Amino acid sequence: MSLSASMSAALSGLNATRRATDLISSNVANALTEGYGRRSMSLSVRPLGGVQVGAIERNVNERVIGDRRLAQAAAGEAETRANALIRIEALLGAPDEASALTSAYARFEGALIEAASRPDVPARLDTAARAGVALAEKFDTISDGIQNMRLEADQSIKRMVDTLNSSLEQVAELNALIFNSSSGGQDAAALHDQRQVLIDGIAEIVPVRQVQREGGKVALFTPTGGILLEGTAAEVGFSSVNLITPDMTLASGALSGLTLNGNAVRTDGNNAPFAGGTLHALFAQRDEIAVEAQASLDMMARDLVERFQDPALDGTLGAGDAGLFTDGGAAFLATDEEGLSARLEFNILADPDSGGDSWRLRDGLGAAASGPVGNASLLQALTDRLNESRPSPSAAATGLSRSASGHAADFLSGLAATRDAGEVEMSYQMARFDTLRATELAGGVDTDRELQQLLIVEQNYAANARVIQTIDELIQRIMAI
Repeated sequence: MSLSASMSAALSGLNATRRATDLISSNVANALTEGYGRRSMSLSVRPLGGVQVGAIERNVNERVIGDRRLAQAAAGEAETRANALIRIEALLGAPDEASALTSAYARFEGALIEAASRPDVPARLDTAARAGVALAEKFDTISDGIQNMRLEADQSIKRMVDTLNSSLEQVAELNALIFNSSSGGQDAAALHDQRQVLIDGIAEIVPVRQVQREGGKVALFTPTGGILLEGTAAEVGFSSVNLITPDMTLASGALSGLTLNGNAVRTDGNNAPFAGGTLHALFAQRDEIAVEAQASLDMMARDLVERFQDPALDGTLGAGDAGLFTDGGAAFLATDEEGLSARLEFNILADPDSGGDSWRLRDGLGAAASGPVGNASLLQALTDRLNESRPSPSAAATGLSRSASGHAADFLSGLAATRDAGEVEMSYQMARFDTLRATELAGGVDTDRELQQLLIVEQNYAANARVIQTIDELIQRIMAI
């Protein structure tokens, strides 16, 4: 080999080691950067000797990333559902908590028993009336909490839809940039990193599958057939509201569903275009989980009203008169059950703090005047009616005969069981996501390996530099002859 050919080969080796050093430095510096794919370069032998540096490659395991994204979406859905159940359970309260619904039932029952033991003591009658007021207010507080959950879900859906649309547009733009860079022979690895981060963000909202297209472009689909990006980005539509009441539902048209490129799509069920993921779980929170909890709460409110709205219990009541618990101050109609818990009130005729008389608990709500102070028969009858085991005609009822507090205990027990199952599912999905995430990271940048490779590059650099030095010495000797 001539001196010029040797010099050319050595210089090409130095250039290759410089490029390798740059890549190793980039890999080490970005080892913890989200979405970064390890860089490597291919080398080949030049026809006339030396090293030819090939294209810069971005090394990622697309299959593992795809599985991790699906696991990420499933974990987000399970967590959102479990948290919704936990919040509803917290609104109802644990049986051993003083603020629990079952505790409010117990205080009302206890106050009636104490009043029945001394019906002549006004303070005991006042305490019983105030316990009834507190019980009604507890229903209203829980109902407000449930509707606030629905409103929060509705507003979160709006934010996620906006983020989804923005991210899809950015992925489409990056597709174009990557295609142009690849066509021009430019390094597009940084654009690929940025696109991966965006798609990972989309996977936090909806489950997504990535399909490679020509020129480095990608198309995005949901596992259930929703087309998010195929050439152009899809447009997802949603309208939020500022207030949600129990009667506002998706079916009634009072709440918005989703549209995909202007066409309405399902938001419920496992086959919906956006099934799985946090977005789907938020719709479940707004339209299923919270709605079912509200229906059960309304069932218990109806049971409470109907137990005492009975002229056979209180002879002073006429047909159509409101009982001890009312629907916003009026008698309850069976057709108006929806949202009853938010309207439930203790009859002001017996509420001493609202201008009423607590002695009406003893003598009857419709009594013209106070009766014999020692007559505890009505108070005892009220206590018995509260504890009477009876089924509820509500569609949300279990069909079992229960006392008033028994219906609440059944609801709380069923909710706890559902919440337990939700937490188990959440733990499983989170563990699955963590495992796939660890697998993905294990295939990323290994700093120990990179530093070992750097030592090899340094040795190659020294060898090529030694060749150049030797050639220089030979040329100097030739010049000296």
